[in-house]
Amino acid sequence: MKDKVYLETTIPSYLVARPSRDLLIAAHQQLTRVWWESRGPQFDLFISEPVLQEAAAGDTTLAKKRLELLADIRVLALTEGILKLAQSLVTEGPIPPKAGGDALHIAIATAYACEYLLTWNCRHIANAEIQRASRLVVRRYGFELPIICTPEELMGDER
Repeated sequence: MKDKVYLETTIPSYLVARPSRDLLIAAHQQLTRVWWESRGPQFDLFISEPVLQEAAAGDTTLAKKRLELLADIRVLALTEGILKLAQSLVTEGPIPPKAGGDALHIAIATAYACEYLLTWNCRHIANAEIQRASRLVVRRYGFELPIICTPEELMGDER
C-alpha cells in the first residue's frame, strides 16, 4: 500500500505557473515538476474541495490547467469534524484567523490520516513552530499530524 499525500494548492500552482524570474521560486517550480514526475506516482495522491476552489481562482488559463492537472486525483470530503478541527487550529492553536484556509488543509490531511501534507506554504503550514503547536491541537482530538513538507523534502533519493 502506498503512502497517502495530501496536495495543498501551492503544488498544482507551481506545476502550471509561468516560470518565475525570482530564482528561489523558479527553483521551487522546477523541484515540484521533478517531484511530480519522479515521486508523485509512488504515492496515493489526494486533494479536497478547498484545493479545487483555490485552484479555480485567478487567471482563467492557469486555473483551467490546474483543474485539468487535478482532475484524476481523489477528492477528500469535508465533514463537521474536520471543520471543527480546523476551527480549533485557529482558536486554540497557531493559525491566524486570516489563514483559516490553511488550517482547513491541515485538518483535512490529519483527519484522513495522510502520511504527508505537501506544500510550498511555509508561512502557515510547512513552518516548524506552527507544526509543533498544531500537533498539540490535533492530538487533543485523537489524531496525529501528518508530516508536513515541501517537494524538496519528499524527494527520497531522487536528487
